[in-house]
Amino acid sequence: MRDVAEPAILLDVAAYYASKLELHGPTPQGVDWNGTDSHEMRHRQFLRLLDGSRDASVIDLGCGFGDFLRFLRAAGHQGRFIGYDIAPSMIEKARELHGESDDRQWRIGAEPAEVADFAIASGILNVKGDVPSDPWTRYVHQTIDILAHAGRRGFAFNVLSMSSDQDRRRPNLYYADPADMLDHCLSHYGRSVALLQDYGLYEFTVVVRHQSSGD
Repeated sequence: MRDVAEPAILLDVAAYYASKLELHGPTPQGVDWNGTDSHEMRHRQFLRLLDGSRDASVIDLGCGFGDFLRFLRAAGHQGRFIGYDIAPSMIEKARELHGESDDRQWRIGAEPAEVADFAIASGILNVKGDVPSDPWTRYVHQTIDILAHAGRRGFAFNVLSMSSDQDRRRPNLYYADPADMLDHCLSHYGRSVALLQDYGLYEFTVVVRHQSSGD
């Protein structure tokens, strides 16, 4: 098992998102997004990873109340879905909204116990609070590594972009340099890496496909 983030970071993140859910309910604001349109746009970027694989299994790390499952099913995806979140109230709400059966499971945790075809993480790298940049960057890299091992065929994640307007950045949020992130993923996970920053939000999505030994 790989090192996960310091317990204090995970506790702070869980408390932050639990407070958002309590305040806003199962809405985009309840997982700290601005609104429905941007939330859907964010979801759509991950379809690049699945590439039409309707029966592929998916792990959603930091699944919140499970809205990505709703999106995937509406897009025709039929594979097994496993949602993980460190906030127990998020998992409780996901079970309430979506149920639990052979094709969908919900688990509390920061690292998946199983492997799926694909693994994604949306939004969980953004809110650093008062954590200094260096330990938060280590948390980001640790989380990416967890995703890389959880998705046998590939993984994807999004993060706020340092190419956004400097005067609009918030001190409690983490912004990554797209070039640095691309270099990190290329050096650690192989050459099949795409960086998407053309969908109108102040962030980017990284899509990584694992290469087979014959490639």
